[in-house]
Amino acid sequence: MKKTLQTSIIHPAYTAPDGFDAYPPAIHHASTVLFKDVAAMRSGEWKNKNAYNYGLHGTPTTFTLEARLAELEGGTHCLLAPSGLAAIAMVDFALLKTGDDVLLPENVYNPNRELGKWLANDFGITARYYDPLVGAGIAGLIQPNTKLIWTEAPGSVSMEVPDLPAICEAAHARGVLVALDNTWSAGLALRGFDMGVDIVMQALTKYQSGGSDVLMGALVTRDAALNDRLALAHMRLGMGVSADDAFLVMRGLPSMKLRFEAHDASARTVAAWLKARPEITKVLHPAFEDCPGHETWKRDFTGAGGLFSVLFDVRYSEAQTDRFIDSLELFGLGYSWGGANSLVMPYRIQHMRRDWQDGGTLVRFNIGLEDSADLIADIERALATL
Repeated sequence: MKKTLQTSIIHPAYTAPDGFDAYPPAIHHASTVLFKDVAAMRSGEWKNKNAYNYGLHGTPTTFTLEARLAELEGGTHCLLAPSGLAAIAMVDFALLKTGDDVLLPENVYNPNRELGKWLANDFGITARYYDPLVGAGIAGLIQPNTKLIWTEAPGSVSMEVPDLPAICEAAHARGVLVALDNTWSAGLALRGFDMGVDIVMQALTKYQSGGSDVLMGALVTRDAALNDRLALAHMRLGMGVSADDAFLVMRGLPSMKLRFEAHDASARTVAAWLKARPEITKVLHPAFEDCPGHETWKRDFTGAGGLFSVLFDVRYSEAQTDRFIDSLELFGLGYSWGGANSLVMPYRIQHMRRDWQDGGTLVRFNIGLEDSADLIADIERALATL
């Protein structure tokens, strides 16, 4: 067929030869996906991922990342979302309807708490909060209309570690699903499905990326029917991720375990130093014996990563601890964790938690990949400004 210049630009004759391969997966940019013929278009099933349908439902790039994440978590199905919060929302909208009830831990990721308020205020779904250390006692909170229990291990600000097997056993006895925010351990230090959970959520923004430059979330399951429910919400909410971002996350996966272990070792060194300081009344690090839920952490986890919190002595005002934070040179003031750069963030925890009993300002540290001795020296210098 003879083509004009303009048509030739859009329909080139050249096709690259087969046989190319490389370690990095290819980046497939696509909104429109081309079908071989009408029969192929009509026979493919996007939910089963046995064919390509539209860019929103996946390309070889995103399918490859999903398969790697499912294997990492010990699951069989994975769906990607534009952020960790988007993945959380996908679970709620897939599994809850008006009249249903969801239980969330008091130490839940605050955007998840805000989402719970939205569900209650605008969608007629009750959202109730439980003590993260309730364990098997959660059975007494389950109502006939309870459909979902969220867990977070540990809470990413106050660091309590829940007894996941006990919660899951009580939930499953009543036909209730359990979702786990497993971002703190990156799926490396805690095996969620081994604990009994039904859905594992990850904010790939953190350790999986490792570069502080990508927003992405994931849901991993083992049950095909449950994955189908989540996939329908994924489709109806239009949850898509870019091929470039998927590539960046895949690029970070081979080094993730090494980075996580380096974060862990440095964080324990810094946390132990802070524990001996008179300005600090409590170090909230699950690997430390006096952190709530430590025994559970010791039983279920194999590592800790770089995130922990401290409580300053009540004699220091918020203005003083703010000055301490502003005096740090090696710590950026910002949310998130899992990147190479250390971060710090103060929290008004008494405003976030109805059940919070401790006084003093809570400050969360993300220990990056800098030398721990340099980080300690920076903290010591900043403490002098108190």
